[in-house]
Amino acid sequence: MKYYSSKTVTEILGVTAQTLRNWDKNGKLKPAYVKSNGYRYYSEDSILSFTNQKKHKIQRVIGYARVSSKKQSDDLERQVDNLKTYLNTKYQDYEIITDIGSGINFTKPGLKKLIEKINKREIDIIVVLYKDRLLRFGFELVEYFAKINNVEIEVLDKKDKNEDQELVEDLVQIINEVKGKRKTKIKLLLNEFSQKLEKSINN
Repeated sequence: MKYYSSKTVTEILGVTAQTLRNWDKNGKLKPAYVKSNGYRYYSEDSILSFTNQKKHKIQRVIGYARVSSKKQSDDLERQVDNLKTYLNTKYQDYEIITDIGSGINFTKPGLKKLIEKINKREIDIIVVLYKDRLLRFGFELVEYFAKINNVEIEVLDKKDKNEDQELVEDLVQIINEVKGKRKTKIKLLLNEFSQKLEKSINN
């Protein structure tokens, strides 16, 4: 019988050491024995049994789509259709969550629902078309939070969606959050940037 250290098991299963410790505590995957120095060792049979269980488990999947404003409802519908096309070919069951709000807004209802599900470990996989559909700034933070809760985020297109007008709208929201003397100056700079951007698009 072969035995593997906890470090080797994390590499085999593609999880973090914390996830492995959590599985030990809740009985999901327990070590065969623990040495006096605290090092945990797992049997080959227990690892094979665990991976087989995961293969047959119905995965809990959520597709997430977002646009910045209601006037982009057509784009939101396209995102949902594209997600459904992909999810129907790969997963038995799934849920779609949509949001209308800035990519820098962390309090959108759909995003909050998603974070709650990650925290409660009610999902296994999140699927988005682009990273910035989840968040324009802060994707890596959510990705890390998902990872330590053993949730995978699947990004279908690795290139961020380049929507100039939406980027401007997100920047406007940043400015609106700025308080104090610098607000007027920064707003003027933003307006200048927006005008230059519009000219470059028209040309």
